[in-house]
Amino acid sequence: MAKVIISCAVTGSAHVPTMSDALPVTPQEIADQSIAAAQAGAAILHLHARMPEDGRPTGDPEIYDRFLPVIRQATDAVVNITTGGAVTMTVQERLAAAERFKPEMCSLNMGSINFAFFPAARRITRWKHAWEEGYVVNSDDYIFKNTFRDIAYILESLSDAGTRFEHECYDVGHLYNLAHFLDRGLVKPGFFVQMIFGILGGIGADLDNLMFMKQTADRLFGKDSYQWSVLAAGRHQMPFLTQAALMGGHVRVGLEDSLFIGRGQLAASNAEQVEKIVRILGEMGHEPATPTEARAMLGLKGGDRVEF
Repeated sequence: MAKVIISCAVTGSAHVPTMSDALPVTPQEIADQSIAAAQAGAAILHLHARMPEDGRPTGDPEIYDRFLPVIRQATDAVVNITTGGAVTMTVQERLAAAERFKPEMCSLNMGSINFAFFPAARRITRWKHAWEEGYVVNSDDYIFKNTFRDIAYILESLSDAGTRFEHECYDVGHLYNLAHFLDRGLVKPGFFVQMIFGILGGIGADLDNLMFMKQTADRLFGKDSYQWSVLAAGRHQMPFLTQAALMGGHVRVGLEDSLFIGRGQLAASNAEQVEKIVRILGEMGHEPATPTEARAMLGLKGGDRVEF
């Protein structure tokens, strides 16, 4: 059976607590849902942190330190710490946790985009916390800044830690940016590409775009020089992941990417999404890669070489 790496993005920074009671906010909630997602079949846990009192995104390493050791003690899953943080953070704030904890993996956004989620505000009449409405509504003016200098800074800052990256590509141009860093030697063959669809400001969630992104990556990198995965926002999540798996790719689920489990039905947890994609993969003759298998496929340093 073909092995597929399942990543689970547990909480993210775009969704706010008002949007779903299932969104984990406190360190204990993030730890519990991460552990459950790993038990359900996720080999990689992609993690952000939030202020426990109100769910505001934070890059504070002290908050991360309240759930990272718990997850590591309870699972063998690969921990992937964001360097994207939130669109409102500086690059230094986004990188602080990764520099301190030196994880096996980090996300790395491969270019700047408009990053917007303000249409969601139209569906909300009461907000749980004072910060949420302005954060969501004002996203029509957010630029997710990831310049060539920023990307090089993140790559160079973690080069001695042995951390590898989930190279997040929100549009075709980001693949060309990745090729640039491959040419410079800051990225090595065997890298991991996460193709992202359906973010307002990035490439649209059309299946033709998935084919084009994959063809472009093959042309730029060669089919055997990289591993690739797909995530899609909102209602596009499961159809896109199904198509990616049919094409030989890996998949990412999680409440960061979609709050739903079906049409109009909020997911009860991250684990519920993992369980669903495991069932879909099984129907196609695939099975989830274990964390050990994921580490071998991605050339990771191992969970014994992190600092948490």
